[in-house]
Amino acid sequence: MISTAAEGGAEHQLRLLLHRLPHDSEVVTLSPPGTEARTIQADGIPVHELSTACDRDLAAIARLRRLIRRGHYDLVHTHLYRACVQGRIAARLAGVPHVVATEHHLGRPGATRLGPLYLFSERLGKMTIAASTAIAERLRGWGVPEDRIATVPRAIDPSEYRFDPALRAAARARLGVADDVPVIGVTGRLDPAKRFDLLIRALAEVPGAVLLLVGDGPARSALEQLAVIEGVAGRVLFAGAVAHPHEMLCAMDVFASPDQHTSGLAVLEAIAAGLPTVYSACAPLEERITARVPVRGTHRLSPHDRESLPRALRAELLCHAERRGARLPARTAGLRYDADHLAAAVGQVYERLTRTEPSPGQRLSLHRGSAPNA
Repeated sequence: MISTAAEGGAEHQLRLLLHRLPHDSEVVTLSPPGTEARTIQADGIPVHELSTACDRDLAAIARLRRLIRRGHYDLVHTHLYRACVQGRIAARLAGVPHVVATEHHLGRPGATRLGPLYLFSERLGKMTIAASTAIAERLRGWGVPEDRIATVPRAIDPSEYRFDPALRAAARARLGVADDVPVIGVTGRLDPAKRFDLLIRALAEVPGAVLLLVGDGPARSALEQLAVIEGVAGRVLFAGAVAHPHEMLCAMDVFASPDQHTSGLAVLEAIAAGLPTVYSACAPLEERITARVPVRGTHRLSPHDRESLPRALRAELLCHAERRGARLPARTAGLRYDADHLAAAVGQVYERLTRTEPSPGQRLSLHRGSAPNA
């Protein structure tokens, strides 16, 4: 029940799930379909567009109820805040016995509690899947019972990010970057909270390198001005939003993520592309450090050391030069963060709720929406 079916982490998670579920599925989007929705449609999965104005849009809930009744769905799966509210209410009104929700971000940024409408809708479902342990903890703290929460982490399909030298050459030619120029890069929405300003400031201490920012957002103008102030405007490239980061990752030599409030999915994509990576937060890699099996070519930044970022970048570029530009092998954080595991874990939730083996012709409605600020 997708408030936005354009580019986005949660949208991509849905597509990975749909590719692997052994059910007939349909998708509802709450806004005009974008890149991900068109890709889903190209795979032969019906996508219904149903616009909604706000969380309390009663007319949208009524339209959803009619759509669900016409579809005769056995299970409705909502994703993200607005769909979790509207979808669970509509599914219950339509008489669907099995309703599952996935929380990728958990409401509005900075929210300190769940609103009464959300808590009311939660009681109409059977299970909420938390995309991280932090989200699961917040759900419990806000009154969602333990036995109604399942934690299934976000995942990637490593094969989507496999390094391709032809893509590297094409991307660099388009960006105007010579093959021997080291490129530091990051992917993500250009938002002040992601602290991409730290990368621009660090670039002033990393001579000879180019910084590639892949994404768009409200901080772009401020970042462009900062690059001028720091005297590195000629070495900062703004690639804008892309449908898929594969080509841009191939163009990079080092991936750097200063965001301290992220699940780290972009970091997992980078290591799958064979990039050395410096990062401030990535729960899957932090788990590997705790287990004393760190992933090769990854470096966690110190949150209390301002020199940690430029120092780590200089070190990685030195290693890159010693390898004569050779790529690192593709790495992963483990099978738990693989898309096949994501689908298997969600499938287990379905089976536990329905208590029957899904039949070949069973139709599952996977509704999803975006956070209100998307």
